[in-house]
Amino acid sequence: MSSPTLTPQLAQRLRDYLHSRQGEMIELLGQLVQAESPSTVPESQKNVLSLLKQSLEERNYQVRYVKGNQTGGHLLAIPRDRPTTQPQQLLLGHCDTVWPVGTLETMPLVRHQDKLYGPGVYDMKGGLVQGIFALEALQAQDLTSSITPIFLINSDEEIGSQESTPHIQALAQQCDRVFVLEPSLGATGRLKTQRKGVGRFTIRVVGKAAHAGLDPEKGASAILELSFVIQQLFALNNPERGITVNVGMIDGGIRSNVVAPESEAVVDVRVLHQEDVQAIETAIFALKPTTPGTELRIEGRIGRTPMEKTPASEQLWQKARQIGAELGIELEEATAGGGSDGNTTNLYTPTLDGLGAIGDAAHSPGEFIYLDSLVERSALLARLLIEP
Repeated sequence: MSSPTLTPQLAQRLRDYLHSRQGEMIELLGQLVQAESPSTVPESQKNVLSLLKQSLEERNYQVRYVKGNQTGGHLLAIPRDRPTTQPQQLLLGHCDTVWPVGTLETMPLVRHQDKLYGPGVYDMKGGLVQGIFALEALQAQDLTSSITPIFLINSDEEIGSQESTPHIQALAQQCDRVFVLEPSLGATGRLKTQRKGVGRFTIRVVGKAAHAGLDPEKGASAILELSFVIQQLFALNNPERGITVNVGMIDGGIRSNVVAPESEAVVDVRVLHQEDVQAIETAIFALKPTTPGTELRIEGRIGRTPMEKTPASEQLWQKARQIGAELGIELEEATAGGGSDGNTTNLYTPTLDGLGAIGDAAHSPGEFIYLDSLVERSALLARLLIEP
């Protein structure tokens, strides 16, 4: 393989090759989608990981499976002929989905005109296919990069990446940059240059039970107190700062004729700026009960810190824009309200997210991708991989 001369025609050359392989890309994607792989069923990951391992090995990558303790584990792929002294760049994606085993019975893999529908096709098995074929395109065109591409695929991203995060952190600190193959945003396929941090808190109110008719004054209603707490939580919303606080679930009480001795709220928190993380956590833990005889028990944290734009990540985004122009694509950037493993890698090295497929309806029954985007975005990625 040779170091390429980076001309505008090179991106077109990569796209032409990938266009010739579009049928194989769609075939592999169909196999991955039909290998159902919910995060919460570790044994379900076996088939999808096996398909991915085989696909990467066929493209001259050595693939190591790292077993999970409570998850399906993950794959780390490194080129067999990798120069040991060369710097590295990381392709990052996940193979787990939010869909339970059996979803294909009611939500089958369907191709309709220029769209492919199915559970996990958009989030994010389409992105994995793009990454695999981007690596193939470089090899087929005898192109190499001065920064070795390695590939990590985890199986617990949809449930917070608790097991895989230490591996992601270690790799991010060893790599010059990271390309995250999460789906792009919106119909125009915007890349994600910023993401909100994500937190989850559980607030339990402990009160005192009493008969609601005979002696209610002897009780302390945990539900009444929770209603005050909920209002205080919603008051923490700050759209100008990109802070959202949402009480998404509540529970409590024993029965209608008993003053509720306990209640609980589960709270989702999104934060755009790192400097607001500690402040919002402090505000939540500082909540105090106002109903006599009740107490609050609060647990939780901001588990994924915000992915904020840095000078280095801005430079990576500008490179992507330039390469997009070479392909005739006017790329746009966006801030995503959800988190990904890119939130983690961006703490250590420049990260560009949303390089996966263009489509819509992630986590919903109409999930789909535009098939032409597989070629276009895979070419964009391949060209980025050989950028110095």
